Amino acid sequence: MSTKILTVDDSQVVRLTVAKALKLCDCTLLEADNGALGLSLASREKPDTILLDYNMPIMDGFEVLTRLRSDPDLKATPVIMMTSLSDRETVTKIARLGVRDYLVKPFNEELLLQRLGRVVPLKSRAESGLGAKRYDAPINILVVDDKPAIVEQIRLGLAGTPWKVTSAGQPAQALDLCVANGIDLVLASLSLPNDGAYTLFQNLRNYANTSTIPVFGLCVKTTVGDQTRATQAGFAGIVTKPIQAEDLKVKISRALKLNTSYKYFQQRPEALVLILPKDINPGLQREVVSDLSNQLTALVDAGGDKLIVDFSAVPAVTLPLIQLVLAVIQASAEFSIRFAMVGPEALREQCRMYEESKAWSFGGTFEEAVALLQQAPNGAETSAS
Repeated sequence: MSTKILTVDDSQVVRLTVAKALKLCDCTLLEADNGALGLSLASREKPDTILLDYNMPIMDGFEVLTRLRSDPDLKATPVIMMTSLSDRETVTKIARLGVRDYLVKPFNEELLLQRLGRVVPLKSRAESGLGAKRYDAPINILVVDDKPAIVEQIRLGLAGTPWKVTSAGQPAQALDLCVANGIDLVLASLSLPNDGAYTLFQNLRNYANTSTIPVFGLCVKTTVGDQTRATQAGFAGIVTKPIQAEDLKVKISRALKLNTSYKYFQQRPEALVLILPKDINPGLQREVVSDLSNQLTALVDAGGDKLIVDFSAVPAVTLPLIQLVLAVIQASAEFSIRFAMVGPEALREQCRMYEESKAWSFGGTFEEAVALLQQAPNGAETSAS
């Protein structure tokens, strides 16, 4: 079971700092923006540790700590006090109530992780066996919008994936669905009445089993103010209307850290192969490049030093294609990896028409590219006559 950590602080900046620091850790993060809500969450969720602000409205940290220590179910919960006051009197007052540690604001992520690590075990998601889902795995997406046309547009845009799209017209209904149905990601309209998207976002953060669900704001591209507000509130990102299906898929994939490498990389006995797809757009280009370093690191770590870039499915040379291959060439050189390219003659002719790609050399077949790799020095591009 993952570690539960409750942050009680009226500063949104502090709460975002904590969330960012713990992003790669196997933990469930709960948030409260005042002491009264923090006590309620602590009583319901029984966190493993509490990060508690000293100065807060409604109920300050000293009173929260006093009440925690008088509650039989919570008195043993470790507390790390966060304060902007470092004078001796304040520190002594805090220490008398038995805090495990304290942090003086502002603090950095490294110090926060160090102090938390003294109190509770912090494991990475990888250490806990929580590997990323594959891109082709079933995903449950909830669209919260009172406009049926938007819901249908998203459903049609994601029709080519195994992802399931559910909808809710009201924040309360959406919260119930998230709590009960294992929703993986939420798309919430920022134009819902009475700041419904923000209410839903905060309520999701108040429950252990929904606190880590990424929430994206849906809005018209020109509503810059709404986008800024949602980003500052901690939303995972913004999806603008009209919905661009490919852009939406990329954002969902990144937010859920979906594994897409199987679509482009294959480890064969002879070499690691990067198979370029038929359609290369800027979003796909970023997707491949973001995984490239991990793939090359794993290749070198396993004793390999050969990469083949397969152009066989590419119909034409485009700017995103050129940019992608240049990134591969640079990364291969940094890792001292030998690389070769393979593709049809028609594509090779197109490459010669562009300044950036005119010197690229290809093998005509996979076997020829493998043979060329045996001759090339480390970090070098192979050539074929």
